[in-house]
Amino acid sequence: MSICYVDSPVGRLALEADHDAVTGVRWTSRGERAGEGRPSPVLAEARRQLARYFAGRLERFDLPLDQHGTDFQKRVWAMMCNIPYGETATYGGIAMALGSGPRAVGMACGRNPIPIIVPCHRVLGAGGTEGGYSGGRGLPTKRQLLALEGVVLDRRE
Repeated sequence: MSICYVDSPVGRLALEADHDAVTGVRWTSRGERAGEGRPSPVLAEARRQLARYFAGRLERFDLPLDQHGTDFQKRVWAMMCNIPYGETATYGGIAMALGSGPRAVGMACGRNPIPIIVPCHRVLGAGGTEGGYSGGRGLPTKRQLLALEGVVLDRRE
């Protein structure tokens, strides 16, 4: 496994890859030691695409991914990759498309090993409620990612 680190507007990210595919994106602290040497070509490209995304110049990632999960989780993650930049879907809508339930979709979203690149932040609860988010600082990070894409949530409760 190779790893590189990216300081982003949503916190420090560790990008992980096996061979020629991205396998993970996770939030980390500045105290985590960076490996020595240059990142692998796929991680260098992931870092470049993330920088463009955070600068508002990339709407769709084009990276080889290797997500480890159940068949159901992989189907949910594939559907998330098809949610366009600046748009959202709901747990219920994805569940209906897969013949499943919203809670199962929510659990799959929470286990997404490659957040941001596989945009689980674009999945909302019924009626456009925020739902949950397990990355970074939780819901504030989800709101920040959505705002970066121009999505304004109605936070009236």
